[in-house]
Amino acid sequence: MTTDPPTGPHRARVDLPDWMRDPEPPRRTLGRRVSELVDGVPALAAARRRLWARRDRTRFSERRPVLSAIVSFVVVAVTATLLVAGASYLLWRIRHPQV
Repeated sequence: MTTDPPTGPHRARVDLPDWMRDPEPPRRTLGRRVSELVDGVPALAAARRRLWARRDRTRFSERRPVLSAIVSFVVVAVTATLLVAGASYLLWRIRHPQV
């Protein structure tokens, strides 16, 4: 069994505009200049790689979600209690000023 080429009408190539065939080089923005500077200095490049490695690691809340939820609940409960107690104390001081 042989496959014959398609016998339909031939489609012409799409002519792309000049700006698509030969685009301008990317602009030298401040961000690109800083990135080139960082890449040029070995110590800065190593610091950038360490920062990227730190950013890509998993967080504590992703590794231990239950423990993180319990600790977060306790922290929020204590903070809310302290805020309500502080507001109540200030309201009491306003209503009962000392002479």
